[in-house]
Amino acid sequence: MAFESLTQRLQAAMGKLRKKGKITESDVTEMMREIRLALLEADVNLQVVKQFTKEVRTRALGAEVLDSLSPAQQIVKIVDEELTKTLGTEAVGIEKSPKIPTVIMMAGLQGAGKTTFAGKLANQLIKNEKARPLMIAGDVYRPAAIDQLKVLGQQLDVPVFDMGTDVSPVEIVRQGMEQARANKNDYVLIDTAGRLHIDEALMDELKQIKELAQPNEILLVVDAMTGQDAVNVAQSFNEQLGITGVVITKLDGDTRGGAALSIRAVTGAPIKFVGSGEKLTDLEVFHPDRMSSRILGMGDMLTLIEKAQQDYDEKKAEELARKMKENSFDFNDFIEQLDQVMGMGPIEDLLKMIPGMNQMPGIENVKVDPKDVERKKAMVYSMTPAEREDPDLLNPSRRRRIAAGSGNSVVEVNRMIKQFKESRKMMQQMSKGSMPAGMDQMFGSGIKGKMGKMALNRMVKKNKKKKKKRK
Repeated sequence: MAFESLTQRLQAAMGKLRKKGKITESDVTEMMREIRLALLEADVNLQVVKQFTKEVRTRALGAEVLDSLSPAQQIVKIVDEELTKTLGTEAVGIEKSPKIPTVIMMAGLQGAGKTTFAGKLANQLIKNEKARPLMIAGDVYRPAAIDQLKVLGQQLDVPVFDMGTDVSPVEIVRQGMEQARANKNDYVLIDTAGRLHIDEALMDELKQIKELAQPNEILLVVDAMTGQDAVNVAQSFNEQLGITGVVITKLDGDTRGGAALSIRAVTGAPIKFVGSGEKLTDLEVFHPDRMSSRILGMGDMLTLIEKAQQDYDEKKAEELARKMKENSFDFNDFIEQLDQVMGMGPIEDLLKMIPGMNQMPGIENVKVDPKDVERKKAMVYSMTPAEREDPDLLNPSRRRRIAAGSGNSVVEVNRMIKQFKESRKMMQQMSKGSMPAGMDQMFGSGIKGKMGKMALNRMVKKNKKKKKKRK
């Protein structure tokens, strides 16, 4: 996962400070050395590292920090604020045109993920705005790109305009724009060609498309796996095309993530989206403050809440809350919960969004095998309807039958039933407002108050207000 090693290094550097009651200038100097090394190892641009460490050091050596009751927390807060500033301060959305269509042009090197991003963005626009986008297949040099865009269009029920590979991309875009205006599509997503490297022919073609389509947005799609070179690519495209935003793909890969920290500072163009998987739903609006929190191991509750809101049906959630309170949560609900949680992404990634979880011993080794979830479902499907609704019916002979029917051992069936009962007990405790044993420590008073229960409630309210404004 991106930023994992950076997170560990930064946590280690600041963890040393937390153990000290009073902090000296030499302590700050030592911490800055560790932070500098961590950033350079993460492939962050050298100039960005210098500027970042200079700002943090200046603020950390201020009298109000060193003389405060909790200087360690003050310094962590400073690092968080400067990291957020480096990443762009606030989320920046798509610049909509006052008249339709809003034209969004993708640019980038070959293999960066432009075509996949076009599909993901179309999916997000449909879900969030009930939009009617048109996708234009402008990459004529890679026939698979046209086919890929058509497949994505079929999955999303979005029209794709193409003229094959024998027509110039500029002409394809011209006729595609005419079709979009005729059909009153409110968005046009132009997928352009890429190269293995930047060359004059590529840039000339993109400049012609830009002149013709007059796009509201030129989004540079950058592969996070390219590391430091991603910054050079972004700089070159920005100088020649004038990009309005950056999309970083493959941020879920085994990458150091330094590109995300460098691109904004070097180009001045905001990072608008990050791709974190292969599915059409694996696209996130880039929030600098949330990304900073993730990098510093402080979790990202707002994104976790948003994921839950997207994937959970409100009526079902209310019904589940009632069942939890009445302790009538059964195996049918258990299966439904498993499916919905798995739909939000890998469990290990969701856990790391919870404040404090990153610091729990062994959390980096937590891996949930999807096959294990399927085995649990097989056990439940081997039960009778009455057994699913009333787990107390599951005596030893019934458990043996379930084990045989699902291809599992009796021990595994017993373990699953025990987990179910423990989950039900914990849910009932939480529905009554009491925290299960150990959970109160995890949600204790933390950095910026994000780990406190009251702060979490404030965050949820703030998030709801933002959604109302957008509407």
